[in-house]
Amino acid sequence: MAEESRSAVDVYLSAGSNVAPEKNLSLACRELAHRFGPLRLSGVYRNPPVGFAGDDFLNLVVHFRTTAPPSVIVAELERLHTLAGRVRGLERFAPRALDLDLLLYGAAVLAEPGIRVPREDILDYGFVLGPLAELAPHLRHPVTGDTIAQLWALFDKTSCPLQRVSDLAV
Repeated sequence: MAEESRSAVDVYLSAGSNVAPEKNLSLACRELAHRFGPLRLSGVYRNPPVGFAGDDFLNLVVHFRTTAPPSVIVAELERLHTLAGRVRGLERFAPRALDLDLLLYGAAVLAEPGIRVPREDILDYGFVLGPLAELAPHLRHPVTGDTIAQLWALFDKTSCPLQRVSDLAV
């Protein structure tokens, strides 16, 4: 289906960094806005790294509407990882100049090579679910059917302490 004939869908991305995070998150949001149009951003949250010792991460969730298919969005995320200097092949739990993930693509449930939505991180990590709940509390998770606010209310917040630090200046 051609991009022009698709209906626009709501897209939610997670964005995180613990290497020059303000610079890299601002870069990502500027580039995403240039490619996909106006963005809505959650606040920025600081949290300790998960799975390794290192500098704290700054995380947020990004929303935009687009007619682009998921494959185009994921390709753009990979381009931005490269632009920020992220090197693939490093261990899974390691410092990140930029970590962008497609969380939700409308109400789609997809499991294709390189694309899994909804992303499991929504249910697993407070640094994803918390900012998503701030941005879209009434949105329903495509698999569980619960609202994001309900999921956040039930989440064990002691497992991933978050500190809201700011809004991102893009």
